[in-house]
Amino acid sequence: MLPSRLPARVRRALRVSAVLLLAVAATLTPASAAHAASPSSGWNDYTCKPSPAHPRPVVLVHGTFANSVDNWLGLAPYLVGRGYCVFSLDYGQLPGVPFFHGLGPIEKSAEQLAAHVDKVLAATGAAEADLVGHSQGGMMPRHYLKFLGGADKVNALVGIAPDNHGTTLLGLTALLPYFPGVADLLNEKTPALADQVAGSPFLTKLNEGGDTVPGVRYTVIATRYDQVVTPYRSQFLDGPNVRNVLLQDLCPLDFSEHVAIGLTDRIAFHEVVNALDPAHATPTTCASVID
Repeated sequence: MLPSRLPARVRRALRVSAVLLLAVAATLTPASAAHAASPSSGWNDYTCKPSPAHPRPVVLVHGTFANSVDNWLGLAPYLVGRGYCVFSLDYGQLPGVPFFHGLGPIEKSAEQLAAHVDKVLAATGAAEADLVGHSQGGMMPRHYLKFLGGADKVNALVGIAPDNHGTTLLGLTALLPYFPGVADLLNEKTPALADQVAGSPFLTKLNEGGDTVPGVRYTVIATRYDQVVTPYRSQFLDGPNVRNVLLQDLCPLDFSEHVAIGLTDRIAFHEVVNALDPAHATPTTCASVID
């Protein structure tokens, strides 16, 4: 508990600050007017049929506090321009909270993903999809793959800064025991944040028995400057058919942090394409920003 010598008003302020820090530290993607309109860059086109060169549709899975448009204003057009059929979904909505999604219980969000993948496969006629997710969106699909039959419908999962083993939020979560009631507040108001804390029951269940399931290729793309999913190496997976990528090994000049790696980083985008089509992968370098 907090030292008793602190004034009550200071203790209250610290409790509030802890909640705000935990929330702000999650993947905060600005809501924009773009969310109110249909994407105009060619994705979520349910008449799109995958080509022989790219036979699987790509489903984009946004992060915490994000949505199906704002999180993908960079990557979705990048993939569409390279010939992919691209789709995105909103998940984890809370009643009365517009634009900012990925906040509901992650197990329920995985069920929404399962339904969306079925919808995409039915529309495109493809047997399998590829998943690309940012932050929570790179980790949540693993529940779908492991517990909801997704491994039979998914060829590859590409996680951009995924919190596969939870996050300490730069040690902020270690403060929770000192703030009575904060953990309960997180569970009640934003279940997804509580699920993503390192050591949570959700993550313990998810990672029991190994990080991966047979039949799926996994790629993790991380940045050493991630200030949200910490330590950044906790993002990496162990198991067969896994490729863990650190952006700075490809371009030391890439200083993207947790949000930028998913929203604007074309070096990361190039690695996403390599992960989707490893047979035709090309080297990723600092020059990939102009690819």
